[in-house]
Amino acid sequence: MKMLRHKTKVIKIGKVLIGGRHPIAIQSMAKCKTSDVRRTIRQIKALEKAGCEIVRVAIKDSRDALAIKEIKRKVKLPIVADIHFNWRLALEAIDAGADKIRLNPGNIYRRQEIKEIVSALKISGIPLRIGVNSGSLRDLNSKKLSLPDKLVASALDYIKLIEGFKFYDIVVSLKASNVLDTLEAYRKMSKLCDYPLHLGVTATGSPFAGAIKSSIALGSLLLDGIGDTVRVSLTDKPEEEVYVARVILESLGLRIFGPQIISCPTCGRCEVDLVKKVKELEARLSTYNSRTRQSIRRPTVALMGCVVNGPGEASCADIGIAFGRKEGLLFKNGLAVKKVSYENCVDILLKEMRKLNV
Repeated sequence: MKMLRHKTKVIKIGKVLIGGRHPIAIQSMAKCKTSDVRRTIRQIKALEKAGCEIVRVAIKDSRDALAIKEIKRKVKLPIVADIHFNWRLALEAIDAGADKIRLNPGNIYRRQEIKEIVSALKISGIPLRIGVNSGSLRDLNSKKLSLPDKLVASALDYIKLIEGFKFYDIVVSLKASNVLDTLEAYRKMSKLCDYPLHLGVTATGSPFAGAIKSSIALGSLLLDGIGDTVRVSLTDKPEEEVYVARVILESLGLRIFGPQIISCPTCGRCEVDLVKKVKELEARLSTYNSRTRQSIRRPTVALMGCVVNGPGEASCADIGIAFGRKEGLLFKNGLAVKKVSYENCVDILLKEMRKLNV
């Protein structure tokens, strides 16, 4: 299946290009006080290691804004300054070297304030994200519009204001906590502007529920060819957001970060602790993946628990093991090679993968 992406304007965020035909970028957010520079740097480096490509930081006061300068000396990822309520913080973040500014139309809306921010953006040559959020819609709650229409109307009004200042380096997001409202808003917006769209569902709930909601919403939009960056919002460690985003993009064939693991759900026929070994393999591949991101084909690694479908699935993978009672049969490129022990199976798989250059 080939997905035809909506044609959007190319925007540069630090060294990352989004829009057009550029890869869909993964974004997350540091979840600590930005002025706690050491902790913020540590979190951003962990995000980069996980595969994040753009990181947003909360700017609550001047100390947070000024911290951007020091943070940027220590990290490689582009920094997006998240601004609410106090427009002057946007100016301070720009001066400190932010790579993009995010404004919320719900709480920064005065024309003169926005004009001064846009003037600073022009001088610094950095883009703006118009981040509309269902929880902070200004002057629209009284109107008899559906939530998706309110989100779209808010974004369009802000775009018109920004464009009035001859500024066009814009990214747009329209986030609701409801999947269906989010889908409708983005689908409508994609027909009304050619600015890159940053996809996300806000306030998704628990990590498990949030991952499912985000997968449904982002996956549906990406299948429609909509979206240029993604952020999975979870009440969890920020790295977990990146891992979910990677799985979404890989599952749709839009990005390749490393080998795909296929494994059976197990049943009463399984005589080994397959869950343990799959988790071990996944953890080991998290560092292995970083060396295979540029592959043109995603290799497949199989761990199967019994003889019903196990040998067939393992032989269809690039490399795999089908387990019996205490040992398994290793397959490479469809051929059975040798028996391997349960205890050492992950070490053996990784060693054989390197031989195959997988």
